[in-house]
Amino acid sequence: MNRLAIQTTFLTSVFFFVLAFGRLGAQVPDSTRVDTTGTPVFQLQGLTIMVPRPVSTTGGASAVEVALDSLVMRPAPTLEQILRELPLIQIRRNSRGEAQPALRGGEDRQIGVFMDGVPLTLGWDARTDLSVIPLTSAQRITIVRGLSSLLHGPNVLGGVIEIDVARGAERQVAPRPLQFDVGLDHIGARNLSANAGTLFQTNAGSWVVRGGAGHQAGDGITLPGGAEREEGLHPTLLSEDGDLRLNTDSHRYDGFLSARYRSEQGLWMSLSSSGFSEERGVAPEAHVQEPRLWRYPSQKRLITAFSAGTGQRDTPWGEGDLETSVGLDLGSQEIERFQSSSYQEVVGTESSDDRTITIRFMGDHSLGSNGELRSALTYGDVSHDEVLDGAEKAGYRQRLWSLGMEGEWLMGHDASLQGARPSRLSVGFAVDGADTPESGDKPSLGTLWAWGGRLGFTTFAGREDLLLHGSVGRRTRFPALRELYSGALGRFVPNPDLVPEVLTGGELGFTLMDKEVELQAVGFYQVLSDGIVRSSVSTEEGTKFKRVNQHKVRSRGLEILASGRTGSLGWSGDLTIQRARGITPGGGEIRLEYEPAVAGKASVQVRLPFGFEGAASGRFMGRQFCENPEVGGLEPFSSSKHLDLSLGRVFGSLGGLLSQTKALLNIDNVTDGLVFDQCGLPQPGRTIRFQLRIW
Repeated sequence: MNRLAIQTTFLTSVFFFVLAFGRLGAQVPDSTRVDTTGTPVFQLQGLTIMVPRPVSTTGGASAVEVALDSLVMRPAPTLEQILRELPLIQIRRNSRGEAQPALRGGEDRQIGVFMDGVPLTLGWDARTDLSVIPLTSAQRITIVRGLSSLLHGPNVLGGVIEIDVARGAERQVAPRPLQFDVGLDHIGARNLSANAGTLFQTNAGSWVVRGGAGHQAGDGITLPGGAEREEGLHPTLLSEDGDLRLNTDSHRYDGFLSARYRSEQGLWMSLSSSGFSEERGVAPEAHVQEPRLWRYPSQKRLITAFSAGTGQRDTPWGEGDLETSVGLDLGSQEIERFQSSSYQEVVGTESSDDRTITIRFMGDHSLGSNGELRSALTYGDVSHDEVLDGAEKAGYRQRLWSLGMEGEWLMGHDASLQGARPSRLSVGFAVDGADTPESGDKPSLGTLWAWGGRLGFTTFAGREDLLLHGSVGRRTRFPALRELYSGALGRFVPNPDLVPEVLTGGELGFTLMDKEVELQAVGFYQVLSDGIVRSSVSTEEGTKFKRVNQHKVRSRGLEILASGRTGSLGWSGDLTIQRARGITPGGGEIRLEYEPAVAGKASVQVRLPFGFEGAASGRFMGRQFCENPEVGGLEPFSSSKHLDLSLGRVFGSLGGLLSQTKALLNIDNVTDGLVFDQCGLPQPGRTIRFQLRIW
């Protein structure tokens, strides 16, 4: 038997051995919460099922929330691995090995990613690599699509991904005292994590303290069947031995500590700190003759967030609260560029250090009996130092700030009518600014200013479980330091003449939560002016990429999210239908990179005899196009399908602190099909994983 057959047989045998001695145990339900900007999430009493749930903020933005305990996820997961399982969002690995999100035709730099209020997307590149952000510490994720609250700060115009570690709880909930997770796949990749936590009371209030660590290691990812025979892909850039994708090994360690205090009077404080250290390779693009041949010998990052709030307090004019938060995001990175796909001879290096400090002040106050005013002041200071090929260090710095205010009113609300569901109207305005006081040896942008506005509503339509919601708005994103000044080790031509991009758009939809089904449907329309895109240009050194401002990018479409349970069967599905095009000054349309007309996911969960639970999840992505500098323009790649299966059981184990165990057998990409993140970058082929969770 070959290595694949032996390891697969071993994993399957271990899985069924563990299950044979188990008994059925309890499950952890999903839940919803409150938006961390201070905007309450509108919650409807619906069916509790083990899938993400559609919700709506009172500002009219549509959102999806999920408690991570309700997901079947691997030990020590990354943000990329979690988001790939969630609805209405696409995740792609690019040629730098970075995983980036896309929503409603919006690019990665237009989507804000926050961890306990710290904006991870304020930085050198105005985005964060989802593949290296560990979620060992996370408790909940919220995805807000489209133009979200103006209180999130600068450069947030295409959606928000919020990760809760210690913040966001209206009440203290006891965490699991101890939890261990271990995972192994058929090619030898290992995932381990351990978490511990406690809730204890003092005379003044209560504390929740948590801590944990994770480890992930693997020699690479599987190569899909038929990849080496696929037309247009170079076999030497796919694999050395036919089993594993070339240069995709990785080793990561991560850890976290968090604490949250809440007094009897509502005063609260939270502190969370998480970090990781990783070494990894970057899969080369197999559709071009001269791809990036990179490795990251070292990547490190530490993210610390401190927040404190007064809780709701009486004032001479009503009631309100104040909140402040400070974030510190430190990182370092080394890149090695190689001469050939043997990865032996280093021909270029880049080392960099990053530091981002963010400070936020937030407050809200009642406006009479039916209104509320919320405001936020955000300041971010981004520093980036880099050394290319051993030359003199170049320093870059960008400062960003934003002042936003939002008012909300209950319309036609009569407090004497018990159980009445009022309509809500929200209006917001923001002023944003940025400058680049340090720009290496290139010209500075000077000081830039922009304004943003937003109008939203929610209202019940004849029944208490049908909510209509909508919003319109405008927001600006300033060019990132990397977009302006980086050559990416000879891959790009810098362009310090870029101007800010402006997104204007709106959405209208409904959310239904009755006893059988939870359903959300949202239509959207948005126009991005001066959108920053990459194009191919000819230089003396050959064809390269260059970021340029496009006249307009227009996106319109429909999102549908549904979930429910019938007897022992639970199900969920989402569908995005969109048309995203670049618009020329003359009104003509241009195709864009990585904007499929149709994308969707569907999953089912079923309770089986003898305490087993089975699940199946499928994803579909329509035909797409990518920019190829070697052909001087766009080239198409075909649609893709992806199917995952899992089988699990919960049973009692050791007693005491460790009273439950869950065993899972997962088969990812069951059909071993070719699924592309981007041109020349296939996702892993069929992978068999076994994992245990003990708590």
